[in-house]
Amino acid sequence: MSNATAAKPNLADILRHDLPASIVVVFVALPLCMGIAIASGVPVGAGIVTGIIGGIVVGMLSGSPMQVSGPAAGLTVIIFGIVNDPHLAQYLGIIVLAAGVLQMVAGVLRLGQWFRAVSPAVIQGMLAGIGVIIFSQQCHVMVDDNPRKTPVENIMSLPDAVEKGIFPIEWTQHHQAAYVGLLSIAVIVLWRLWAPKKIKIIPGPLVAIIVATIISYTIKMPILKIVLSDSLFQSFALPNAQSLSALGDVNILIAAITIAIVASAETLLCANAVDQLHSGPRTKYDKELFAQGVGNSLCGLFAALPMTGVIVRSSANIEAGARTRASAIFHGIWLLAFVWLLTDLLAHVPRASLAAILVFTGYKLINVKAIKKIYKESPSEVPIFFVTVFSIVYFNLLVGIGIGFGLALLKLVYTFSHLTVKLEDLPEENMAHLRLHGAATFIRLPKLANALEKVAPSRELHVHLEGLDYIDHACLTLMIDWEVQHKATGGKLVMDWEELHPRFQRQTLNPTDATLSHRTSSTPASA
Repeated sequence: MSNATAAKPNLADILRHDLPASIVVVFVALPLCMGIAIASGVPVGAGIVTGIIGGIVVGMLSGSPMQVSGPAAGLTVIIFGIVNDPHLAQYLGIIVLAAGVLQMVAGVLRLGQWFRAVSPAVIQGMLAGIGVIIFSQQCHVMVDDNPRKTPVENIMSLPDAVEKGIFPIEWTQHHQAAYVGLLSIAVIVLWRLWAPKKIKIIPGPLVAIIVATIISYTIKMPILKIVLSDSLFQSFALPNAQSLSALGDVNILIAAITIAIVASAETLLCANAVDQLHSGPRTKYDKELFAQGVGNSLCGLFAALPMTGVIVRSSANIEAGARTRASAIFHGIWLLAFVWLLTDLLAHVPRASLAAILVFTGYKLINVKAIKKIYKESPSEVPIFFVTVFSIVYFNLLVGIGIGFGLALLKLVYTFSHLTVKLEDLPEENMAHLRLHGAATFIRLPKLANALEKVAPSRELHVHLEGLDYIDHACLTLMIDWEVQHKATGGKLVMDWEELHPRFQRQTLNPTDATLSHRTSSTPASA
């Protein structure tokens, strides 16, 4: 864990820790800004502008000082859909602006914590679904081909991309682009495995782009390069009456709400993860949500990509020794300076190399370890994960998340409403056993009452609680009242209160409650 502290930084500390860290972060951010822009179907400059605003503006306002914001792979699916919709494409700026305003309103209303209330299976399913879409889409871009119209078509045509770019081995433009892409992925993997520790601070994707650019330029490969506009900020435009009236269109409004929800959830989940990487100030979620809204509103004015807090850049920031928000701010300044000074150099970067970085990113988003963890902790969550992935790929991101969230709610309802009651009567021993599995709540009280009514008078009833996940006051009161009546017939109630006590942390039992004073000797007062 980083030793970032809450103490007010001085200039010496900023120059010693944050300035060097910001240089590392900008080398991580630059290829991702460009690659995500290409994956989203927008000019490269739109991604860089978002990175600049995310660094300078959001860095100043952020409620999570160690978090670095910028264009995120998780939003490429939404933006690509907007850009390729003839009706929505012209309104990208106003959609992102509206999403930013919604985030600011949510921050003012202190809704930050609510965006974190999502099942881990849905979150991991969302990331994996996005990973599948990015991977399948960018495989086509990596061979200098155009992605198909839908994620399903991209997946189904992956054999075509392999045939066009890899087998049989030839020297066409598609093959050369594929070789550059595969080389880029190999460099990233090998750099992670074998790079000396002293220079490993240099990001693998940056090394991959440098190697690919040098090789493609040296042997003059006729493959596609990135195109960077001369003026990054030429698209700035204040909204007018016509663009604002477009928000009355249901499709445009849904697109804005989708971006606001997904960007907010991704940002605040990332902030939570960032808090676990350092010992400095904890995230102020509402403040961070408002800052993201300001950033996205500005991105909308420049028709740039929407932003989120990004774990890759944020973790690199902390690992590089950042102590304050100054590192994120500096990284935005470096992005601006690099683009102004290195425009001609960036024009030689192969598009296939950037696509390869996104292919690798998509692969990492399909986190097999996370799936195993979900299965280990709660096997019933695994179907929710896979249904979420399938729904995102087959329908769209918002529908997929909605279906996953709906399934998680249904599972929750089932968990807290399902109760199995099994009564075993042993007349020869004048004894009965009542075994409870699930959640004993007022919803299932009639079922429990029906079982108790079947217990013969004078029986000694043993109630087994080991299979119970939860019991509410209504069910406890029922059993206590039933015990009073059953004792009058010569019967007896035996419950394992020692088992009940640690399970429910006295949430329904109060030892001073007068209703418990009639318990049998098998019922300890400490219950």
